[in-house]
Amino acid sequence: MPFKKLNTPLKEALERLGIEVPTPFQKKSIAKIKSGANFYGIAPEGAGKTTAMIISTIQKLNSEAYMDAPRALIYVKDKESALELELKFKEFTRYMDLRVYCAYDEQNIDHQKDDIYAGVDIVIATPSRINKLFSITGIHLGELQLLILEDAHDLLKRTANNAIYRIYQSITKCQYLVFTETMSPKVEKLEETLMTNAIKVTVKEASE
Repeated sequence: MPFKKLNTPLKEALERLGIEVPTPFQKKSIAKIKSGANFYGIAPEGAGKTTAMIISTIQKLNSEAYMDAPRALIYVKDKESALELELKFKEFTRYMDLRVYCAYDEQNIDHQKDDIYAGVDIVIATPSRINKLFSITGIHLGELQLLILEDAHDLLKRTANNAIYRIYQSITKCQYLVFTETMSPKVEKLEETLMTNAIKVTVKEASE
């Protein structure tokens, strides 16, 4: 899917950031994600996985805020990854009204609950923190359209499976995206549950 087929605010963000041509991974992936299919993106670091995920998320949400409940939930492995991804998203959303929120264990959970209740579109979080928020009714997932695992090969090493599956069992309908460097046994096991009939895109070499 060429960048010209994206919505106007997203195309403007790409132009502002100097991103003119998709990487091979992005070229193969973005249209498939846009189709609504569950998706595995398998590629090494530097192939453009994170940018493909950001573009696809913003495109799915039409580059605009809507209601109060989050429509995209992105799991990351730790606080540092959450903060880094939040900054990358905000580079794209600077002139959009999309609300991006970062949640990790070191924060005050009551403050997080209040912040999320006030209205967010995209939540970037560690699995344990989402699990705790969900347990205290601190996050509503009834409007969720995308559930994403970033760096799944690493994320699933950290005993995140139970927290992720608990959330999965509470969602009625959602598109699932998994980005990983390798198809480890734990990543492959997702095919038995949330990744049924997923499309796979594999790129062997980095390009960024």
